Amino acid sequence: MRLLILILLLMSAGVFRSVTAQEDVGFVSDLRPYHPGEDGLPASRYLTSIHFKVLFGGIIIGKARIDGFPDSLNFIFDTGCGSVSLDSTTAAGFGMVPRTSSAVIHGVGGICPQRLVDSQSLHLGDITIDSLSVQVCDYDILSSIYGEKIDGIIGYTLFSRYLVKVDYDKQRMDLYTRGPITYPRGGYLLKPRLFGLPMLEGQVADARDVRSRFYFDTGAGLCLLFSTSFATDSAVFSPKRKKPVRIQGAGLGGKTEMQLTTLRNFSLGPFRFRQIPTYIFEDAYDVTSYPQLAGLIGNDLLRRFNLILNYDRSEIYILPNESYGQPFDYSYSGISIARIGGKIVVTDVMTESPGEKAGFREGDVVLAINKDVGQDLQAYQAMLRAIGPKVKVLVQRESGDLVMLSLKVTSIL
Repeated sequence: MRLLILILLLMSAGVFRSVTAQEDVGFVSDLRPYHPGEDGLPASRYLTSIHFKVLFGGIIIGKARIDGFPDSLNFIFDTGCGSVSLDSTTAAGFGMVPRTSSAVIHGVGGICPQRLVDSQSLHLGDITIDSLSVQVCDYDILSSIYGEKIDGIIGYTLFSRYLVKVDYDKQRMDLYTRGPITYPRGGYLLKPRLFGLPMLEGQVADARDVRSRFYFDTGAGLCLLFSTSFATDSAVFSPKRKKPVRIQGAGLGGKTEMQLTTLRNFSLGPFRFRQIPTYIFEDAYDVTSYPQLAGLIGNDLLRRFNLILNYDRSEIYILPNESYGQPFDYSYSGISIARIGGKIVVTDVMTESPGEKAGFREGDVVLAINKDVGQDLQAYQAMLRAIGPKVKVLVQRESGDLVMLSLKVTSIL
């Protein structure tokens, strides 16, 4: 038996989409009162709303509480997670002692034993889900990259119990009781297969047109992820395409190296995207379940739609939103930065990358970027995605020396 968590965080600071001002406004982004039924969904079945904010890569994070503890915790809402999980540090702070089960969890970077805390309650807005077995995992790497504490992940346990509307324009998630509904006009109804996680068909086109199945994964901070086996067997990419760049990815189990390239076309229902940043990795731990699945569709693409998740009917409705026409991010620096011990630190430098050529070293402490000494991690990550003028980065070496580095961020196109 195995469990699957597809929370995936790409580490290279230069391969993330820029965070817009709209996305960095906190958890309450729409202060207007919500009137059930105003969006066409059944007012009589409305239960509660949860405000969220969008982190880079499209990941959404909102507040919830566990059991009787009064603290509101930061949870990622992830269709690619089959349960509810807590960070091990958070669990230890609450005095929880997990038990180890016979199951294991497969992640992109390795396999971890499953650890559980039983008989827990999850409080979201005005609803409570009781009698849960909550997984306990180490999410320190997520907290360090996002620059704020990630206390856990909420997945199928929530989405399977309710009708869930995810509105990225208003940064709000509305929960209703399950059942049939009339969907709004202008979107498209997907019919995923649901075996704990949603799987659906998409059309990829480059050197060849290929139709295959993918995980629908709002917890993956990317557009598309293919296994090396799928990319090789399908011959979907043109051999004449620009050489892919190397990047560092991370997820449950640790880090893994990937390649970053672009795919000419990808279609989800009637909606077509062009020149999509696409990641390819050696799926040593069978995360993508090839050949049953080609890979996954991540939230840097899915965030361009408002979603209605109706798992009870095996339906997902996608409706283009205000972000639908936003350009993709094609920048590449080849370095990763994270907040570690209160400092912003260079954690990875890819060989032959712009970052290596600029002189970055693992362990460098970032003191300022373009004279900005504010130590705002997400602001620094955005600066390291700026294609054009060279980025000036002041670092402190492990020896204590101060060095000014000049980084030329390149494009993968």
